[in-house]
Amino acid sequence: MDQLLAIRAFARVVESGSFTRAADSLNMPKATLSKLVQQLEAHLAIRLLQRSTRRVTVTQEGQEYYEKALRILHDLEDIDACFSAVRSRPRGRLRVDIGGSTAREVLIPLLPDFCQRYPDITMELGVSDRPVDLIGDNVDCVIRGGPLSDSSLVARLLGYGTLITCATPAYLKAYGVPAYPDELRNGHRLVSYLSPQSGRPFLFRYEREGMKVEIKPAHRFGVNESNAHLAAGVAGLGIIQTFSYALHPLLRQGEMVEILRDWRPAGYPFHVVYPQSRHVSHRLRLFIDWLVANFAEKLALGSESGT
Repeated sequence: MDQLLAIRAFARVVESGSFTRAADSLNMPKATLSKLVQQLEAHLAIRLLQRSTRRVTVTQEGQEYYEKALRILHDLEDIDACFSAVRSRPRGRLRVDIGGSTAREVLIPLLPDFCQRYPDITMELGVSDRPVDLIGDNVDCVIRGGPLSDSSLVARLLGYGTLITCATPAYLKAYGVPAYPDELRNGHRLVSYLSPQSGRPFLFRYEREGMKVEIKPAHRFGVNESNAHLAAGVAGLGIIQTFSYALHPLLRQGEMVEILRDWRPAGYPFHVVYPQSRHVSHRLRLFIDWLVANFAEKLALGSESGT
């Protein structure tokens, strides 16, 4: 038995709550992973996991073993990272999750710099507006916008996005240009961005001289993915509110026109987050520090546009 591999297999089952997901994250057959865990249990002469057709639960002894084994795995990773740092060649895999338009317009254009600096780090980018299970899906970190509500996550602020309200010139010619947010309630077509988690539409938000206005869109069209939401606005389906970095080239080319500029809301925070229980590897520290140094400028792209 490869005891170290067996310990890694057991730890992933505990973290993911599933033999199937653990095997997928370790890129090994489920039968191989199951055999490793069985061999580890036989070696220790204790039951680490209780298996049923529906779920896997950790025994008390299994939880104690996991906590001690995790310290060993972290120490080994720190040792490897230390020597990699000495050689200035950090290596390994990073799994990062990010929303669609933020990936396309902000992170991906920046990544050539990171990849050139750290050529031995393999990046796996999960692109989706849907929330992920960082532990269960074995994701190192997530980049997301909005207020933080989960206290089990560690977060670092990356910067602020600017929300812009806009529509096509053809739409504004047909329906008129609103001068105040309340005018959006009267005859205008609003394209809703729907929460990928709940399905509820996000409010259109406005601020001016201490006054805050929120418009709940009575939408005729809603979409729960940021790139498709932008495409709906470009297609002339109605007014959208989205981030300046996604709109920047469209505003510059005249395909979209900003409205209610004087009512732009306060900056929308973006963070990189990871679980408190997740060991921060050397490569993850490098990536987060690089994000903090580079993300804000790209995030603010288009925020000064007066178009």
